[in-house]
Amino acid sequence: MAAAMDWLPWSLLLFSLMCDTGAFYVPGVAPINFHQNDPVEIKAVKLTSSRTQLPYEYYSLPFCQPSKITYKAENLGEVLRGDRIVNTPFQVLMNSEKKCEVLCGQSNKPVTLTVEQSRLVAERISEDYYVHLIADNLPVATRLELYSNRDGDDKKKEKDVQFEHGYRLGFTDVNKIYLHNHLSFILYYHREDLEEDREHTYRVVRFEVIPQSVRLEDLKADEKSSCTLPEGTNSSPQEIDPTKENQLYFTYSVHWEESDIKWASRWDTYLTMSDVQIHWFSIINSVVVVFFLSGILSMIIIRTLRKDIANYNKEDDIEDTMEESGWKLVHGDVFRPPQYPMILSSLLGSGIQLFCMILIVIFVAMLGMLSPSSRGALMTTACFLFMFMGVFGGFSAGRLYRTLKGHRWKKGAFCTATLYPGVVFGICFVLNCFIWGKHSSGAVPFPTMVALLCMWFGISLPLVYLGYYFGFRKQPYDNPVRTNQIPRQIPEQRWYMNRFVGILMAGILPFGAMFIELFFIFSAIWENQFYYLFGFLFLVFIILVVSCSQISIVMVYFQLCAEDYRWWWRNFLVSGGSAFYVLVYAIFYFVNKLDIVEFIPSLLYFGYTALMVLSFWLLTGTIGFYAAYMFVRKIYAAVKID
Repeated sequence: MAAAMDWLPWSLLLFSLMCDTGAFYVPGVAPINFHQNDPVEIKAVKLTSSRTQLPYEYYSLPFCQPSKITYKAENLGEVLRGDRIVNTPFQVLMNSEKKCEVLCGQSNKPVTLTVEQSRLVAERISEDYYVHLIADNLPVATRLELYSNRDGDDKKKEKDVQFEHGYRLGFTDVNKIYLHNHLSFILYYHREDLEEDREHTYRVVRFEVIPQSVRLEDLKADEKSSCTLPEGTNSSPQEIDPTKENQLYFTYSVHWEESDIKWASRWDTYLTMSDVQIHWFSIINSVVVVFFLSGILSMIIIRTLRKDIANYNKEDDIEDTMEESGWKLVHGDVFRPPQYPMILSSLLGSGIQLFCMILIVIFVAMLGMLSPSSRGALMTTACFLFMFMGVFGGFSAGRLYRTLKGHRWKKGAFCTATLYPGVVFGICFVLNCFIWGKHSSGAVPFPTMVALLCMWFGISLPLVYLGYYFGFRKQPYDNPVRTNQIPRQIPEQRWYMNRFVGILMAGILPFGAMFIELFFIFSAIWENQFYYLFGFLFLVFIILVVSCSQISIVMVYFQLCAEDYRWWWRNFLVSGGSAFYVLVYAIFYFVNKLDIVEFIPSLLYFGYTALMVLSFWLLTGTIGFYAAYMFVRKIYAAVKID
């Protein structure tokens, strides 16, 4: 619980830092001040690859190990992300240079990789694995210098500096595999201004690495574990032959530079994106298009409705001469309870639970309390909030179930508490078994799984029952017209009133509002990028709610005009139509953006994508359903019915 709420102290720093940072995040918990020659601990987080989507812990490969391996206590989010933060043997002192030092092994006794270890290292390099280290909670980054001007004149070329998270384990060249066995650490510090008679303190503000591959013969090491790197391009890289034993040195160097970057802004380097202008343009474009279309739809439907209501409410003598048609005809059936009311109310209750959780998480993250510098805080907060929002989900499901003439409230509460979470847990458990088989750190440990089950049945289930009990006891929603005993016959429907056609039509507008954000979210999930623009995400979420509501109202109006009163389930399915487009986009992203070829990574991708699509359908379907329900009650309350 303490780990879940570890962001609460940040609220004290929020107001003092908000003006300085000018961004939507608070870049750390509390600054650590170092004195000259104080040790700066380098820790390892994990190994990741966008090709396999399977993280591994650092010591799954034969790296040099310290005398005692110590794992950091992790919160729920870090465990679910596959982070296994552990100490390393790198000896780094504040503002103290190191030219070259052997990490393990002696000058006359290099590290020997067995055939099995060599094969494993070669396999990880060929799978494009990256190593992630941290210093003072700051992740290591590799500097990439790209030239934006491609003219022939070198003087006119401008360097565009970007940063890659982590560093590549190695590289392949002409079917040969090479390991990055020398790391040149470049750490930047900011000198804090103090009074005259006091010792200067330093803060780490950037952590870069230049990985190099240097073969054993070109490294000269002495008895004091110091080494000399070859000059210029005279050296050859360290090859890893997977068919035999390999001998090599693991070495590193440390270089310190002073920086003007203040501690509060040190995460800017990692969060800077190369296509900010495209991002801004796309967001503004989505806002304008969606509000423009929403305005047009609102005008059309309001004008049409006013005309309908005016016609329906004319004097009796005029009404007798007119033949009734349209949505007024189905007034005696429009509130007839649908099939499977318990399942419908349970799904809508889970949708309310998701809606409350997502709204609070995005809002809190927008204020800066869930920054990337606090690893796992976002996922931990989301898990706990989903559990606690069960009381709202249960309340809304219970009240709707009673409105739909349901009687078995205990069974309905159990269905609400277990239907959606049970599907999520089942899919995650099956995927977790495959990850276990690969010995990946991404596999959720058994104790964590038991803890999640205890949270589900110890927190979420009782809260859902509590909410359902009060919701079921509350007065049901007041429907403005009575339901006839004999159901009305439904005329034959046009082709465009088909359910799947409705899903295609209704999903375009909400998906158009958010597909740019979806690209950045997918990049954050599948390509190990940081996502931090929660201010934009909150805006997109509001647009999504507005557009889903508008489209849902239009679709239910057309359905009732066609004298089809079976709108409950259809509106719930159609309102979540944008989830279908999310699925199509996920397939497009898999084919065009990712380089996944193996079975288990593909299974993981589509398994987690299925969970995302299901959750998104529940969210948008619930938003659309309640908007349509309010609309239907409103219009039937406005007409005179005998």
